[in-house]
Amino acid sequence: MIKFRNIVNGERLENWWSNGKNQIAFSRGNKGFIAFTVEGDLREKLQTGLPSGTYCDVITGEVDKEVSKCSGKSVIVDKDGMASIEILSNDSEGVLALHIEFATLLCIMHLLVYALTIVSAVLAQKEPHYAPGHDGIVHLFEWKWTDIAAECENFLGPLGYGGVLVSPINENIIVDDRPWWERYQPISYIWQTRSGTPEQFKDMVHRCNNANVRIYVDVVFNHMTGDHVNALGTDGSTANTFNYNYPAVAYDRKDFHMPPCAINNYQDATNVRDCELEALHDLNQTEEYVREKIVDFLNKAIDAGVAGFRVDAAKHMWPNDLKIIFSRLKNLNTEHFDKDARAFIFQEVIDYGNEAASKYEYIGFGTVTEFRYGSEISNAFRGNNLLKWFVNWGEAWGLLPSQDALMAVAFMLAHPYGIARVMSSYDFHDFNQGPPHDSAGNTLSPIINPDNTCGNGWICEHRWRQIYNMVGFRNAVNSTGINNWWDNGQNQIAFCRGSKGFIAINGDYFDLKQTLFTCLPPGKYCDVISGSLKDNKCTGKTVEVGEDHRAYIEILTWEEDGVLAFHKESKLK
Repeated sequence: MIKFRNIVNGERLENWWSNGKNQIAFSRGNKGFIAFTVEGDLREKLQTGLPSGTYCDVITGEVDKEVSKCSGKSVIVDKDGMASIEILSNDSEGVLALHIEFATLLCIMHLLVYALTIVSAVLAQKEPHYAPGHDGIVHLFEWKWTDIAAECENFLGPLGYGGVLVSPINENIIVDDRPWWERYQPISYIWQTRSGTPEQFKDMVHRCNNANVRIYVDVVFNHMTGDHVNALGTDGSTANTFNYNYPAVAYDRKDFHMPPCAINNYQDATNVRDCELEALHDLNQTEEYVREKIVDFLNKAIDAGVAGFRVDAAKHMWPNDLKIIFSRLKNLNTEHFDKDARAFIFQEVIDYGNEAASKYEYIGFGTVTEFRYGSEISNAFRGNNLLKWFVNWGEAWGLLPSQDALMAVAFMLAHPYGIARVMSSYDFHDFNQGPPHDSAGNTLSPIINPDNTCGNGWICEHRWRQIYNMVGFRNAVNSTGINNWWDNGQNQIAFCRGSKGFIAINGDYFDLKQTLFTCLPPGKYCDVISGSLKDNKCTGKTVEVGEDHRAYIEILTWEEDGVLAFHKESKLK
């Protein structure tokens, strides 16, 4: 594959294909082609970009030039560049690669295959248990349980959202001025927080499930609190934090990593996992008693009907400890889920590379949030990288301010990769600020304005038309891959999702005016970014698709969003 890289050097990535899940293929100009699968047999007729002829798969074999024979698979490329590509699930590699010079395989391929497998496993390991016709998770950060229940019934369910990530449900320590981060300092596992009572939480989960919206809980069990002179919790529990004594659990010194130490060396996995993160008292999950307490806490939430958990600070716990804890969880509540369904696990593992603790250690028993995606997509939509490279995009994502946020979120919701999550919270003025509250410190409820936006200090990004309509787009194109990628070589891109949807994005400082292949049947469609389809009328721009499936696409630089999208359900009758 080093030879492959040298041969295709300088060639553009073209002819991208995916099955919408874990099978992909692409060519590098007219010099090379590669396909991958990590989910069963791949049998497809694909465009290789190569001249016609017989090629040796350099993954399974090499060419004996003296007798012109391939010791592995051979692939016949037709005159139109198409070839029948077959990678079977029992093949040892899961990869097929061709290039114009019949290169030999180098051992580096094993590393490439391993890397692809572990990244794709982030998708394959766990199921979020969305109800049919629903997709995407919205993080209703610091919302109250009663408000989330109403939002599920009145907005999220009807608009096709798949689930809600809620703030930690365990009792936390009360900190002066009530910052958001006090929620991440547990003092007990009692379900009493400023978001509501245990009864309100259970009622919310039940109502949201009935509205076809799943609930995922942000859980904190890497640590307890830091040191506080007067440690008082949101349910009235107290603790002697200086002595590592938490009677409401009950934990004492033997349940923590001792002696205490500070995390100060990210090249040392033991330091990262056995020492204190930001001086928060570090629990020892290797201890059986600690495991039992955590499992009991999580199982009670499963009994209440939650669909899964986001695991805070997972990087700072030993992977084998987490694997054991998750293995002891109950199956999901059969009132809302199929028999034998398991909790969806997504873990916070901040990994930008070159550290001792790696995200790849955690994907065997749950999904992982990929933080590098956020930084890379941020660079692109701020103009520091070209959008054309998104043809082979991967991992999770990060929000950006203003128009950049809408373009980034639109791309994320349009792309089949990963499990989409939208952040929705309140108006921050400083880093420590907690949720909107009254003079007594009680969290305020969002006010829903006539235009469906929020007030009372809440932003409610999930209620922005461009975002909730792209959730509808994601549902409409579900189970399709990316095809017919187009770009202008810079920051204008467009692609189809099967024959069900089309999106174009203009990240350049000049107009996008192109006639493009949309993959959709002929007819007039409503652009779901600039408007909505209501009573067979479009409140925004319309696009006319011709008999040849092509349409004139225009995104002008002065337009608000920089995105145009339509799908099979946005067609005018």
